[in-house]
Amino acid sequence: MNLVRVQASALASDPRLAPYANMRDAELAQRADPLDPVAHGGVFIAEGDLVVRRLIASRFACQSMLLAENRVEALQTDLARLPAQTPIFVAEPSVLSAIVGFNMHRGVLAIGVRGSGLTTADLLARTGPIVVLEDLVNHDNLGGVFRNAAALGGPGVSVLLSPRCADPLYRKSLRVSMGAVLSVPFARSASWPGDLSNLAHSGIQTWALVPAMGAEPINQIAQNTKAERVALVLGSEGPGLTPEAIAACQCRVTIPMAKADTMIDSLNVAMAAGIALHEVARP
Repeated sequence: MNLVRVQASALASDPRLAPYANMRDAELAQRADPLDPVAHGGVFIAEGDLVVRRLIASRFACQSMLLAENRVEALQTDLARLPAQTPIFVAEPSVLSAIVGFNMHRGVLAIGVRGSGLTTADLLARTGPIVVLEDLVNHDNLGGVFRNAAALGGPGVSVLLSPRCADPLYRKSLRVSMGAVLSVPFARSASWPGDLSNLAHSGIQTWALVPAMGAEPINQIAQNTKAERVALVLGSEGPGLTPEAIAACQCRVTIPMAKADTMIDSLNVAMAAGIALHEVARP
C-alpha cells in the first residue's frame, strides 16, 4: 500500500490533494452545471466506508484516498485491493478537516475517475429492466432510485437519465444510494425523448408512470404482459413526466393507492420506482 502521511502544510505543496480542498465550494460549482467537465474535473468524491469500498470494487478507477489515521486498520483489506501506485493519504482528523473545509467526521474519502461513461446502446445490450428518469434534479431522490434499483431490479437492471437530470456521481447522491450508483449501470440520453422510441424499437416496452385516472394498474399489466424487458419511465417530483415523454411511451401505468388522505395523488419518485421495480422484476 502506498501510504502517504499528510501534515497541515501539505495542501499547498502536493497537487494530488487539490481535489479534496474546500470540497463544498467545489461541489457548489459542480451542482450549478453537473455536465460541465470543468466543474467536476473528470472526477467525483466518494465518502464513507461503504461507498469507498464499493468504489474500489466498481468499474470506476480510484485516483486516491484520504483517510483519518484511525480508519486505516479497519480498511486494510480493501486498501490492499488498490493498485500499488494509488496514493493513500493519511492525516490526523484535524488536518483532514482543514483540507476539506469542514468537520469530516466520517474520516474516509476517495477520488473516483468518471471515465467516458456508458451509452444508451450499452444499456440496451443488458437484459433487465431499465429505470428511465426525466428531469430528476433532487439528489436525495436520485440516490434513492439507484438504491431501489440495486435492491429490486435484478442483476440486469440499469438507469437511463434525461439530459436535465442531476448528477448521480454527486457526493450526496452517492451517499444516499449507499454506493449503488457505482454498481448499477447508467447512461445519459443523447436524444430526448427520442431515446424512448429507440427503446420501443429495440423490443422494450416503455411504461410511463402517471397518477392520472385511466392509466392501467401496474400490478395488473405486470402480471399480464409477455414483454421480456420493460422500461419504467418516471418524472420529477411535482411536475411529473412531460407530455412529450408520455406520448413517446407505449402505455401509461399507475400504482393503485388505498388513500387515507384524498389530497395525496402520487408517491415520492424513489418509492414509486421501487414499487414498480418490484412488480416487473419479481424474483
